[in-house]
Amino acid sequence: MHDPTDFVTLVIQHEVKPASRAAYEAWLKKIAQACQRFRGHLGVNIIRPHGTTHAYVIVLRFDSHDHLMGWIESDARKELLARADPLFLSAEELEIQSGLEYWFTPPSGKPVHAKPFKQFLITLSAIFPLTVIVPWALAPIVRWLPPLGWPVLSNFIVASIVVALMVYVVMPRYTRLMARWLFR
Repeated sequence: MHDPTDFVTLVIQHEVKPASRAAYEAWLKKIAQACQRFRGHLGVNIIRPHGTTHAYVIVLRFDSHDHLMGWIESDARKELLARADPLFLSAEELEIQSGLEYWFTPPSGKPVHAKPFKQFLITLSAIFPLTVIVPWALAPIVRWLPPLGWPVLSNFIVASIVVALMVYVVMPRYTRLMARWLFR
C-alpha cells in the first residue's frame, strides 16, 4: 500500500477542434481504457468544455511518480496521441502535481517532500516581506482613492496581490533558489 503523500496527479489540457468533438470523445474512451491497464493508476476525471471554450481537462492520478512516468513515456500513450493530433487546435499542455506540495517540488519534477518546518520557513520568509511592501506600495493609491482604504476592501486587495505574487512570481523562483537546503 502506498503512502497517499506519494500520489501524483497529471493534469492534461487539450484544445479540440469544434468539428472533431465526437471523434475526440471516442478517442478519450480508448486512451482512458489504455491508461487503466498501467500499474499504479488510481483514476481519471474528465472535465468537458463549457461555454465558448474548446478545452478538455483530463485529471489522471497515479500512486507514484515512477508509475505516472511509465504511462507518460509509454508507447501506447504515444501512439494514441499521434492518432489524436489532427483533432487538436494546439499542442497538449501537461502539468504534474504532487498534492498541495506543488510549490515544493524540486526542479527534477520527481516528488520529494520537504520537511514541514522548512516549508513553513520558506513560506513565511516570502509572505512576510510582501505583507509589508504591498500595503506600503498601495498607500499613495489609497490616499488618492479613499474607498480603497476601507478595511475589508483594502485587506482583500492586499491579500489578492500577495497571493498572486506568491503563486506566479515569488514561490516558483524562490523554491528553485532554496532547493538544495529545502530538500536536504
